[in-house]
Amino acid sequence: MAITGVGAAGYTAAPLKQTLATNYIDFTADGNGWAQQYLPDLMEAEAEVFGNRTISGFLAQVGAEEAMSSDQVVWSEQGRLHLSYKLVTVGGTGQAGTLTFGAGAQDADAKSVTSTTAAIAHGIRKGDMLLISQSGVTKRAYVTGVAASGTNTANGVVTFERYDGENYDQGTMADGAASVLVYGSEYAKGVEGRAGANKPSFQTRTNKPIILKDKYEVSGSDASQIGWVEVSGEDGQNGYMWYLKAAGDTKARFADYLEMAMLESVDNSSNDTVGHQGGVITGTEGLFDALTTRGNVANAMTAMEDYDELIAELDANGAIEENMMFMDRTTSLQLDDILAAQNSHGSGGTSYGVFDNSEDMALNLGFSGFRRGSYDFYKSDFKYLNDASTRGLINTTDATNAIRGVLIPAGVSSVYDQNLGKNLKRPFLHVRYRASNLESRKMKSWTTGSVGAVTSDLDAMEMHMLSERCLVVQGANNFVLFKGATS
Repeated sequence: MAITGVGAAGYTAAPLKQTLATNYIDFTADGNGWAQQYLPDLMEAEAEVFGNRTISGFLAQVGAEEAMSSDQVVWSEQGRLHLSYKLVTVGGTGQAGTLTFGAGAQDADAKSVTSTTAAIAHGIRKGDMLLISQSGVTKRAYVTGVAASGTNTANGVVTFERYDGENYDQGTMADGAASVLVYGSEYAKGVEGRAGANKPSFQTRTNKPIILKDKYEVSGSDASQIGWVEVSGEDGQNGYMWYLKAAGDTKARFADYLEMAMLESVDNSSNDTVGHQGGVITGTEGLFDALTTRGNVANAMTAMEDYDELIAELDANGAIEENMMFMDRTTSLQLDDILAAQNSHGSGGTSYGVFDNSEDMALNLGFSGFRRGSYDFYKSDFKYLNDASTRGLINTTDATNAIRGVLIPAGVSSVYDQNLGKNLKRPFLHVRYRASNLESRKMKSWTTGSVGAVTSDLDAMEMHMLSERCLVVQGANNFVLFKGATS
């Protein structure tokens, strides 16, 4: 019988008393790391170098979550109480002036000029008193008649005469666009009353939920494999099984997706004319989309005058006194500098911040909020806009369209719920998710496979996650989206 000996090279002791590279376990691919007797000093706990990596929690701070049982949510919002219009065309002959509601004329709170040249509906009636403002000149006028446009006087030409008796175009007034406000009415003795009546207007809004899914899979062998790294994560997982880490990270990432989708999604249902994905993948209206189309957009908030302009816009809308501002780092620091500059002793010094500053006290160079006029603004960081792995990355590469923050009114609004058929008090911002007595799709998860509880012959564990939800932004005219370059 022939015996082949094993060479002694692998057993040769180190001839010198010194630290060598071969004294440590080598985890590289050559496979020789475990073939020696020295035990390394292993730091088993995984270092959390990025802190809390999740960005969810914003919607939980400013809104609520409610169940729904339909494919869409429908709500109504009140219209303006008073009649006012802009970009109305002024014309006429002599004392008889005319107002034409076409070529882009719109309600006073419209956010953009429409491209249509058709006449718009208005509520001005014979006998109304008007304020007509044009190019820094404001005149008072009396409505002498409203011409019918077809069978409808709601978009007909308005004729008026000025209360001062002058021709319609005297005193620097001329043909062109003007702003118009109805401030009352006047009638002579013994005449008949109003011709026609104005009905309250409201705006119906709708949104539809989207279905979000994710999945994690691990083989049965890997699920029973112990590791040398002690895992930890935002989902509370810990131990030496690596699949716990991967499964927890997948769940935490999906929770972030639920919030990011409610912020970033756009509703393309009205534009899907080419049938993408069979017309069934049309998105949903997210927060940024809602504020861009029907809210207020502010750019480059670099001075207190910019916030004063913002307050004027809030006055023109709901005038809600308490507001939360969630900002990215750059915009937040700019606001700190603006507030610090309001201190008359701040020039060349650091008297703002912690009062009675001394060499033994920390100087507070940040502000958590401020009061201006009758408004309270509370400032907070928006992690989603700062994190380099979320919106922070996009903001650095596209400063022109960067999202810098949002202003959200505090409190609740009263709206009419189409499904329940009654008025309800709800936060301005809230998430609606699909649910019934049998099924809740708020955050659904289940496990399949043969690992743990056996549901199939698959030698793996599959963890599935699903949610069906949408965001409801009520009264977007009270919200502000901070957007664009910071200077």
